[in-house]
Amino acid sequence: MMLKNLFWYFKGVLSNDFCDDVIKYGNSKVDEKGRIGGTGDKNLNKNQKKFLNKTRDSNVAWLSDRWIYDEILPYINLANKNAGWNFDIDFCESIQFTKYRKKQFYDWHCDPMPEPYNSPDKPNIHGKLRKLSATIQLSDPKDYKGGEFQIQPRNQTNPSKPIMTINEVKPRGSVLVFPSHVWHRVRPVVSGTRYSLVIWNLGHPFK
Repeated sequence: MMLKNLFWYFKGVLSNDFCDDVIKYGNSKVDEKGRIGGTGDKNLNKNQKKFLNKTRDSNVAWLSDRWIYDEILPYINLANKNAGWNFDIDFCESIQFTKYRKKQFYDWHCDPMPEPYNSPDKPNIHGKLRKLSATIQLSDPKDYKGGEFQIQPRNQTNPSKPIMTINEVKPRGSVLVFPSHVWHRVRPVVSGTRYSLVIWNLGHPFK
């Protein structure tokens, strides 16, 4: 899928109070090691554990509170319109509160699963896939080093095109929205802790 805009951002639009409240609330939750590739809470075999350790090292907790959605969803819907994607989206998954401490990272990946969700007992997600992803910067960039958010425009004709570091996501309270199939990563944190939110927005398969 060729895209005119690989991402859309809103720079520093969320208040310091909101960011502080989310960090405090997220840290009050029991966190877990982040997973990949739909492994969820399944027991991983030796090869899966090896691949996970090579690909991702971060701690996450899950939030599903209306006050957080209400603050962020208007920006996601506006990005969908302003960027010209106009994807049909009608549901958001639980919000991922993510902590990247020293040396933690998330290597190259994209967010959709190979097939739409097959969850008949969950009608809000059944038959749908991830179309738009959003990452929200909660930390003040002065509180950590490293942890750069980067994307790889693999839909370009020149595969050697440089990786793009999205500096616009760094100001606190920024909202970055991008199609979920765009490849991206978070570079290792050198010092401090980087807090962020991730939201995946679902819709029925493209037609």
